[in-house]
Amino acid sequence: MRKYDVVIVGAGPSGLTAAIYAARANMKVLLLDKLAPGGQIINTNEIQNYPGVGNIPGADLAYQMFEHVQSFDHVTFDYKTVVEIKEDTEGKLVVCKEDDEVIGANAVIVATGTSPRRLNIPGEAPFLGHGISWCAICDGAQFANREVVVIGGGNSAVEEATFLAPSVTHLSLITLYDLTADRIACERLRSFSNVTIWTFQDVLKFTGDDKLCGVKIKSTITGEEKTVECDGVFEYIGLIPITDFLEKNKILNSAHYVSVDDKMHTKMKGVFAAGDCIEKNLRQVITACADGAIAAQEASHYVKEIQNGSEKK
Repeated sequence: MRKYDVVIVGAGPSGLTAAIYAARANMKVLLLDKLAPGGQIINTNEIQNYPGVGNIPGADLAYQMFEHVQSFDHVTFDYKTVVEIKEDTEGKLVVCKEDDEVIGANAVIVATGTSPRRLNIPGEAPFLGHGISWCAICDGAQFANREVVVIGGGNSAVEEATFLAPSVTHLSLITLYDLTADRIACERLRSFSNVTIWTFQDVLKFTGDDKLCGVKIKSTITGEEKTVECDGVFEYIGLIPITDFLEKNKILNSAHYVSVDDKMHTKMKGVFAAGDCIEKNLRQVITACADGAIAAQEASHYVKEIQNGSEKK
């Protein structure tokens, strides 16, 4: 069985930062992720508010972070899906799905992030990945010179709609409430002449037979229904924490986010959490990195206490 001082589950900004800080504390680190390092920022067209960097494609920032991690000899990265964190008399055991591998760890940092929420309405399932997407930078090119719909009114929806608008013939943004994105982002989107914003609209169904043709909506104010024709849809209606594998550990709140204190400790001794998967008010790259740094520092202190205790014995 492989054994490490610290095992980090998730290689988004929080996990990558945690790996850097744990490595600098001279920990033997294993960084696990089922996908490519970088998390959600890989699918972000442009990040404008990461201090000292300025405007940068999300994939580029992710690559730079991972390069930094790889500069440390005692950090190992592996593609694994973690299905359980158990505890035995000697420490934590991380169980991986692909080959039922069990990995030993003195401390574990959960940094699994979130996944996009779906509407779960009629007509959605047949077009998932075939007309309905959650990544404008990944799939936007296939809708060039066509009509698209963006669903959502927060920063992600508005920013991705702004990215799409220059390349499409028409873009309709549909949101259940008013726009909640920051003022500058909203002003940029409204500056496009080919953009229509539909506020206070409930999305009822997706229409189409072999291909997506439109989105049926209903005003929450007047009750009026109409169908917005389109060739593609991008959904940005919120996030779901990737924490199902922690249900048995009883460290989740009612919304399935990991409960932590201000030092990223969970209720399970030796298990820490960081980034978008924890209960918090602001989910941004900068806050994820801060969480990761704190979690790694606390995990390193915890491991050193265990090591010092073993030496005294």
